[in-house]
Amino acid sequence: MAGAVLNSLRLMRAGIVMAQHGVRFWPKGIKVPLALHAARVLTLPVTILTWPFRIGKPRERRISDALASLGPSYIKLGQFLATRADVIGPELASDLSFLQDKMAPFPMAEAKRAVAEGLQRSVEETFATFGPPVAAASIAQVHKATVVDPQSGASKDVAVKVLRPGIERRFKADLDSYFFAAGLVEKLHMPSRRLRPVAVVANLKRTTDLEMDLRLEAAAISEMADNIKGDEGFRVPEVDWRRTSKRVLTLEWIDGIPVADIAALKAAGHDTEALGLKILRTFLRHAMRDGFFHADMHPGNLFIDRQGNVVAVDFGIMGRLSPIERKFLAEILHGLITRDFRRAAAIHFEAGYVPPHHTIETFAQAMRAIGEPIHGRTAEDISMADLLGQLFAYTELFDMETRPELILLQKSMVIVEGVARSLNPHLNMWTAAEPVAKEWVEQNLGVAGQLRYAGSGAVDLGRMVADVPKLVHRVQGTLEAIDSIAKNGARLDKAVIRDLAQEQAKAGRWGRAALWVGALALVAIAYAMLKG
Repeated sequence: MAGAVLNSLRLMRAGIVMAQHGVRFWPKGIKVPLALHAARVLTLPVTILTWPFRIGKPRERRISDALASLGPSYIKLGQFLATRADVIGPELASDLSFLQDKMAPFPMAEAKRAVAEGLQRSVEETFATFGPPVAAASIAQVHKATVVDPQSGASKDVAVKVLRPGIERRFKADLDSYFFAAGLVEKLHMPSRRLRPVAVVANLKRTTDLEMDLRLEAAAISEMADNIKGDEGFRVPEVDWRRTSKRVLTLEWIDGIPVADIAALKAAGHDTEALGLKILRTFLRHAMRDGFFHADMHPGNLFIDRQGNVVAVDFGIMGRLSPIERKFLAEILHGLITRDFRRAAAIHFEAGYVPPHHTIETFAQAMRAIGEPIHGRTAEDISMADLLGQLFAYTELFDMETRPELILLQKSMVIVEGVARSLNPHLNMWTAAEPVAKEWVEQNLGVAGQLRYAGSGAVDLGRMVADVPKLVHRVQGTLEAIDSIAKNGARLDKAVIRDLAQEQAKAGRWGRAALWVGALALVAIAYAMLKG
């Protein structure tokens, strides 16, 4: 009860701040549940009284300003919801794209104390110099420092990322209120259940939990460095593991031109059109080839070094795709590019994205409605926001559940396309993507790919053979149970069913099959004995 009251008070405070900024609580076209009309009624006086202070402020900036004023966790919530146009609608998602993850830095004394506690030694012992913060965001801030090589005596610049003091406690309190609100929405607004608001908040929690352990960010950088060893034109900073802990991350300092500074890039002699193409194809290659991609490649996180390499920073948000998801992604992309809409539709059914009560032909029609407008048009005529809005509308029409990993990929593709087009205004994403998708399809669906899949299948078969003794043991237990029934009579009460359920939960894929065959046998024998 106390938790519900506290969460209600937190949400009420947020509602008042939103009303002060003139934020609309519900996207257009969404029917507001009667039980939640109270939120609008309670905040109406605030909206009216503060109206004069909002004169001249663009409507699309209001929600970003409101969330920024509410603090770190609301900034992260806004950034996360900007990736979920399927939940909040394309218009509100577009408004949230203005939200900048910038906050006032915390004092140097606190930063030095946090570094000392995180690395178990003082700042003076760890760094030759430690400068003031150069960037401050909702979860951490970055300082420029120098380290000295004890053998050569050479010094080099490093970037030191430090978590905000007490940030975990603040996020926990606010996330509790988000779960509370999401639960209310699911309970009071039936259509929202398909969008799984509670699961959305759970995904946000997982994302922020990962961001608040800087060792995991270091590991993400290291993993991507391994993935791109043979690639040209893209690199990541080197991790200083000796000066890295859960709350402190030390990396190579990147001296480069921000990708947003087009004039400086051209003045330095860089081919901006080639850079735009490189950024887009690099992202697609990471997603489809490696299944591991930078999910926050906005202009502030991309630099161009003296050699013309694209250097990415801030690996707090990463996306992953399993091999099977990559296969489906490549085939869907290839199907849209080559106008094989039926194949693109069939892939959705094979992946289980579209429920089987719909037909491939009808969904192929929807794919054609999305894909055909792309062909024969210039890049300037194609709006990715409009395409995604149409796609999200079709997800509801075809009863498709949200797929967080694919939504993150779609959001990242929109950001990357925006960066690439700022460098190359005539870039057509679909034309640029074609060789990457084609390469992936040839390597993974051609002869070499089928041999790899065959090898993978052989490994699975070997594992299954290795599990045979365990299966025999389980089947033997089942036979003993059957023998007991034969001797003592049929008894399939709640305790037996519960025990079967417990064993089923422990078993692996093959074990579950054996257990349920045994369970069906038990039922059949019991039924026969009762009939006899």
